[in-house]
Formats: sequence, structure tokens, C-alpha cells
Amino acid sequence: MKVRTTSRAEAGNGDFPSASQLAALRAWYAGLPARAAVEQYLGESKATGQSSRAMLGDIRRQLASYARARHRDDLASLIAHPAAEREQRARAVRDAIEKLRQLPLPAPMVTDAVDRWLPTRSARALQNAGIRTLADLTVRVPRRRRWWAAVPGLGARSARQIEAFFAAHPALTERARALVVMPRTETAPWEHLVVPQEVDGSRGTFRAPQATCTLSASNDYEAVQAWLSLQDAAATQRAYRKEAERLMLWAILERGKALSSLTTEDAVAYRAFLRRPSPRERWVGLARPRTSAEWRPFQGPLAPRSVAYALSVIGALYRWLIEQRYVLANPFAGVKVKGTSRGGALDASRVFTEHEWTLIRSTADGIEWIGGWSEEGAQRLRFVLDFWYATGLRPSEMVDARLGSLEHDAQGDDWLHVVGKGSKHGKVALPLLARGALDQYLAQRGLPVTRSRWNPKTALIPGLAEDGTGISASRLWSVMRRFFLHAAQALEGVSPSTADKLQRATPHWMRHTHATHALARGVELTTVRDNLRHASVATTSVYLHTDEVKRARQIGEAFPARSSTRAT
Repeated sequence: MKVRTTSRAEAGNGDFPSASQLAALRAWYAGLPARAAVEQYLGESKATGQSSRAMLGDIRRQLASYARARHRDDLASLIAHPAAEREQRARAVRDAIEKLRQLPLPAPMVTDAVDRWLPTRSARALQNAGIRTLADLTVRVPRRRRWWAAVPGLGARSARQIEAFFAAHPALTERARALVVMPRTETAPWEHLVVPQEVDGSRGTFRAPQATCTLSASNDYEAVQAWLSLQDAAATQRAYRKEAERLMLWAILERGKALSSLTTEDAVAYRAFLRRPSPRERWVGLARPRTSAEWRPFQGPLAPRSVAYALSVIGALYRWLIEQRYVLANPFAGVKVKGTSRGGALDASRVFTEHEWTLIRSTADGIEWIGGWSEEGAQRLRFVLDFWYATGLRPSEMVDARLGSLEHDAQGDDWLHVVGKGSKHGKVALPLLARGALDQYLAQRGLPVTRSRWNPKTALIPGLAEDGTGISASRLWSVMRRFFLHAAQALEGVSPSTADKLQRATPHWMRHTHATHALARGVELTTVRDNLRHASVATTSVYLHTDEVKRARQIGEAFPARSSTRAT
């Protein structure tokens, strides 16, 4: 004989106590002893052998469970009071019962746990696969045939039940899918992210009282946006936005929480996530423009120093939110990262060697004839490669450079005045490679090479027709990435290792390569430090890549084998 199992959703709809159960409970609250109340209204049920007090306790727990299923945890807490408080709570409980009687059927929310609405066996399989909430289920499971095959222990029958559940609650699916705007990817950049109300922080666990908050922000997104708007430097704002973006996406998609609801345990889990973002298909991918469907927040696991930087930015964000009385606590306080000594060398895989750079630069020659670039775009690209390689500027400094920023001093040296990180003013030496590249590019643009005839407002890197209004740091990033990918394809058969690097390269590698090659060619460490405008020589020292072959040879020459003395 088959026994039909009642689903959790069905139980949640029909588990309100019967009239006789409620009558017994009311009599108990009116002062009747438990035994008398049960015998008067539940005489037949008393045959089960259960004590009267236990029977009334079951009825109260049944009411509390009914309240929680309808997202009325406040009423559930009220009904679950200690038995000794019966007289004080009697009137409030009677009112609560009437409210519960009039409540509509429960509606699932995206933040609900899967085991609240789905059969136990299905819920356990989903939880083992890291799918803990209904939001996880709708966002993480692609709408394709046999989607359930990727979840161990979940069969076709269970999958059909889950699909029927979501078909019965279309509004739930719409709210969960609203986590991202672009349908082609589960993760969306900050400027395209739309967060549903259930996880937007408007009711965050650790929100401070609204009356004392100095921000007008009503949710976490608006609060973080206010923090980002404080950063004057565009480069700093982009760097901070990246860390806030990663954290918010992770909190929503992996934890089903708002930023203002994260705990210290969540912070520790996020530190581990930064070291190894997973699942990779959601979080990790090659560098792509933010408008691309293939954009991902990470290009791979973060090194200890990068993890430490990310946590420091997040910590600063939470401290500011506390100062504004938006949240009560910083879950990332005290979360440290080992192995972040600044004395270590920069990862050599993020720097082009001399040979690799020669191959890359040669690829740019004649690219307009073989790579689909316009003549103006190819000329600009070659200037950017030579000027950037010779100066080691930051991307924002490259696009902000103007002819009026150049100086020719009394000693005959050329300098470029820049505004760098933290809005600090500085100047960068222009070697012959940079100045020669600039003169050639000015002539190609039909502009005067003579300094006295320059327009000070002329940008060193102009915008082209395809750029729209002009060149920006993000547009320069796209141009460089396009070239790196083109060069990777061109060099695949010549140097596979170089092609692999180019697939992963970002424009900031130009700065790494400049510093590394300068030091390798004998430029003093302090000179490179000043030209890069580092605050400490320790920061610059990471570009000192020791050649292990050279090191082994020199040590070997210093300590030769003991010479043997032949006896005579």
C-alpha cells in the first residue's frame, strides 16, 4: 500500500489547529488547569496517553510553526512564551491567533531555505550542492534540459516537482532572476546590478536605527554608492567599486544575504572564497569589457597580497558605514591574511620578459593591414605601446596626459607632470623612446612637433571616431585588451607561453614590465621608485626579479670546487 507524503508547502497551508484544539487552548489561557481544559474539549484525544500539558504544548508549537511558515516570526515568538507567563500573555496570544486565522496562504520568498518548501530528499541534495535558498536555486540552475543532472542525488522526478513548484509561483522566479539584469550571465557589473528587496539590506540584520543614520540611503547599494562617490580619483573609485561589487555579488549569490546582514563567519568564508573563487564558471574568466556577457569578477585566484588589499578596502567601507550609523558592526574586523609581506617579488607571470616584449611590439607593426585595425587606430596603438613602456604610467595618468603637462628643463631633460594615486602631483622622466614616439605620433596626427606651437589642452592619446566622445581609461583598457588578444593569436605558433600570458594580461602589466626592465638594465632602485612615485622603496623592490640561472652561476664561481693537489 502506497502512502502519499504531504509536501511542506501543503503542510504549511493546512496545519492550523482545529476548533476543539483552539477551544482547549483558550480555556487554559482563561485560567483552567491543563488537565481540565483537555478533558473538556479533547476528551477523545486524551486516550493517546500523552499528558495534558504536553498536548497543549503541541498545539502552541503547531501555531508557532504556522506563524513562521507565513513569515510572522514575531507572532511565533509570542506564542512560544514560557508556560509561567500564561496570564500575562493571554490577551496577546488570543489576538495573535485571530491574526493568524485571517492570514492568506503563505507565499515563498527568495531568501527562504529550500527545505522550507521542497521535499526533504530534494532539499538535502540541493543543499549538498551548495544550493541553500530559493534564490540560489533559481539563479544558479540554468534553464536547460537535464539541468538537474549537475546536482548529485537529484533525479528527474524530483526535478519535475521543483519545476512545478516554481511554475506555481512565477513572481518568485521573477524576483530571483532580478538579481542580474543581463540574462546571459549570472554575475553583473555594479552599474547593471539590480538587487531584490529581500536581500537589498533595507531590513538588514545589523542595520542601525534609521533615525540616527546620517545617510539618506534606504538600502546597501545606495549606501555603498554614497561611499564610492566620496572618492575623487577615478582610478581609486574603480578599484573600490571592484571590491564592493565582488562582495555584494558573493553575498547575494552564494550566501543569500545583504551586506548589512553578513556575520564574522561570512567574512571568514569570503576570505577563503577570494583565495579560490568557485564555482569557476560563475566567477572566473578572461579579462573582458564590463559590457560583455563573458565578463566575470575574477580572472583567477587572488594572491595573499591581493586578498589583503581586498579585505582592507572592505574593512574601510564597513568602518565608514559605522561612522555614518548605517550599520552597527564590522564583520571583517580582525580577519587577517597570512603571507602578505611586501618584501616578496612580483609574480613573474605578470611581467613580459625582454624577449616577449620584442615579439609583442613587433606584432603591432603593420597591424592595420593584417589585424582589421584602422590606420589611425594602429598609429595610436603603437604610440601607446612605446610611450607606456618607456614611462610606466598608470592607465588614468595615460589618458589624462596633455601637451601642457610636458616640461623641458634647463638641463635639457623632458618631464611629464601627472596627478597620480591619492591626487598626488608628481613628474615622470621622458626617455628618448617616449619623446621620439610622441614626436612621430604628433606628425601622424598633423599636429606641430615644435613645442612653442602646441595647444596645451591637446591630449597625448586622442579619441577616435570609434571611441565616441573621447578616450577614457575604460576605453584604453578595451583597446589594449583587443591588442593583447590579437597578439596572442598571432604568436600562438611562435611562442605559446607568450600567447598564454597575453590571454591573461591586463594593461597594468605595462607598468610592471617598465619597472622590471628598468631595474634589469641597471637603473637604481630609488630612481625607479621616484619615477613610479612609490611611497616606499619596499614597494618598488617587488620588481627585482632575480635570474636564477645567473644567481646559481655567480654563487658557483664564488665557491669553486676544492682544487686537488697531486702528490709528487
